[in-house]
Amino acid sequence: MSVVLCLLCLSLIAHAQQKLLTIDDIFDPAKRVNFSGTVPSIRWLKDGRHYLLSNDAVRKDVPRLQKVDAVSGEAVPFLEAAKMQAAFMALGGVTEKDASQLANRGSYQFSNDETAVLINWNNDLFYYQLGSDKAVRVTNNPEEEVGETFSPNDRMLGFVRNNNIYVYDIAAQRERRLTTDGSPKILNGRLDWVYQEELYGRGNFEAYWWSPDSTRLAYLRLDENPVPEFTVVDHIPYHQTLEVTPYPEAGDPNPVVQLGVINAAGGATRWIDTYKYQPSDLLIVRVSWTPDSRKVVYQAQNREQTFLDLNFAGSDDAKSATALRETSKAWVEVIDNPTWLNDGSFLWQSARSGWTHLYHYAPDGKLLQQVTDGKWEVRSVDGVDEDKGLVYFTGTEHSHIANQAYRVKLDGTGFARLTTTEGSHRVSLSPTASFFIDNWSDINTPTQTRLYDADGKLVRVVAENKVDALKQYKLGASEFLQVKTRDGFVMEAMMIKPPDFDSQKKYPVLEFTYSGPHAPQVKNGWGGTAYMWHQMLAQRGYIIWILDNRTASGKGVESEWPVYKNFGELELRDLEDGIAWLKSQSYVDGDRLGIWGWSYGGFMTSYALTHSQSFKMGISGGTVSDWRNYDSIYTERYMQTPQNNLEGYKKSSPVNFAKDLHGKLLLIHGAMDDNVHVANTVQFVYELQKAGKQFQLMLYPKSRHGVTDPLLVKHLRQMMTDYILANL
Repeated sequence: MSVVLCLLCLSLIAHAQQKLLTIDDIFDPAKRVNFSGTVPSIRWLKDGRHYLLSNDAVRKDVPRLQKVDAVSGEAVPFLEAAKMQAAFMALGGVTEKDASQLANRGSYQFSNDETAVLINWNNDLFYYQLGSDKAVRVTNNPEEEVGETFSPNDRMLGFVRNNNIYVYDIAAQRERRLTTDGSPKILNGRLDWVYQEELYGRGNFEAYWWSPDSTRLAYLRLDENPVPEFTVVDHIPYHQTLEVTPYPEAGDPNPVVQLGVINAAGGATRWIDTYKYQPSDLLIVRVSWTPDSRKVVYQAQNREQTFLDLNFAGSDDAKSATALRETSKAWVEVIDNPTWLNDGSFLWQSARSGWTHLYHYAPDGKLLQQVTDGKWEVRSVDGVDEDKGLVYFTGTEHSHIANQAYRVKLDGTGFARLTTTEGSHRVSLSPTASFFIDNWSDINTPTQTRLYDADGKLVRVVAENKVDALKQYKLGASEFLQVKTRDGFVMEAMMIKPPDFDSQKKYPVLEFTYSGPHAPQVKNGWGGTAYMWHQMLAQRGYIIWILDNRTASGKGVESEWPVYKNFGELELRDLEDGIAWLKSQSYVDGDRLGIWGWSYGGFMTSYALTHSQSFKMGISGGTVSDWRNYDSIYTERYMQTPQNNLEGYKKSSPVNFAKDLHGKLLLIHGAMDDNVHVANTVQFVYELQKAGKQFQLMLYPKSRHGVTDPLLVKHLRQMMTDYILANL
């Protein structure tokens, strides 16, 4: 009997691991399986002993926000939701349903002391002191308020309305307008499209910064008048909707930027003296303050980004002095603001050696010490424990394909790796530098969350995040490999083989690429839905191949520099060195190689199919077909302006080589892409048609640079799957 039961159990286990993936499993809005599980949303509270846990809204058994003792895991409600709801209902004009939603949000903008919240709702701002009986309606008008912040002392609020900066006195309940010339083309305290996309971080439009003592604000004034406009069309309404946005393409005038300082109490702006830079050739790429509020700290570059200056400017006299200048053999990319220490010195991240590392500077900009060094990168500075003289950071010292957490003393000694599990680690250090939360995953394991002490000792498993559904499916083995280029550069690669892989058979290969500067795709970390789709294709008999060419590898900016002024050529050469390695494997069908990618990967796919005969088919999504179409700040960093490098632009753009198309090509674009405009694909289509080349095209209405509507995503992935099955 026991033998029969044992055999039955083994049969059930084998059956459970035999399921094959479907598009519905991965992408259907109603039927999809949650292969990534649930990762807790956590942010540390100021005391460094507790964190704020945001629970899923569908859970009714726990409060939306909980205050959790990090060590014990004991959780209590963070706020009195019923009291907060009643306070909002008492305002009038707020329904019970709306008040309930306002009091049960998953996240809030907290005051610096974490005792109050600022809410932007229904085009107005609201302030609520936690635990109180009264909510305050800060604004009440039809205009939109954006970029709302607390002053460092929590006595005032800042925000932008109609591209002017306002300050609101909480105690007096009175607002004050600080700037007056805001308009659709004059932006005060607000970034334009290209500045937020390429310099300050996608989605971050904030362009004003409180002084630490709350008496002043530094802000950028952007004049968009010289910038050409681009129109994006929504074709779905009967009367088309037009979005007209200033968008500087390569070589076009950028917005003219000024840096000003204004008192929170009002008065005239003092414009920082940037006399050494030409207004048409100036980018202000970071702004902050010295801790004593006496100086504005700003980083300035020329438009082709061949240097970066760290400048200090007096907040009273507005005079600038350059503390240091970064240069390289190609370009310099902004990394981050200085990390200030109590003695006025600061940590500075620089890639001057060809690899991003930490440097310790005196308050006057004199180099004191290089803190980290080696053929690896610092990826993030997570905190400093000044009492112990320790810096906590993540980097690639152990592995180029998986971040680990480290610490080092300010003098460069005591270097130690704190995370020891193979795979990718993303850490959050407590404000007191006593603990850190570690979000870890590897290629086979969705993200798990653990608490460690500052020495890297495990304190508690916060969320193991077991995803039992993964065990039900027959998945292919994922392998990490290294392939050398013809000149000896070691490229990182990943291969997913079919689950029933047979080395005696020959398999077609689908390559996924991005290839853009310093954007590695090979990672020993959980890959989510894209990874599961690749697994589904592996189940259909394809080998999936992901290879990071040298300029995309993340192995220091020294590996990027060779792409300078010439996109495409070196990237393709490296990819073809990977293809040569693949073809040397007995199990690869060298006549059935495909490639796909999106954005820069779309460009690379289009470039490959017009410059190589290695690929039978390609899928090019959101492609840049001509780099003169793309925005000035990204493109000119690597290519200079078209005026200075016209031949490089001609050589790098697939639109100029449509007649050389080899293999089957599927072009995909979001019809409302405001980043890589659909004009890129239309221009490419026109040249392909004139050259007599056949191809397929799919547009996604209302979609931007990425297709996000769940129904359209499912359609997209089904179409891509069908195209691969039919043509590879």
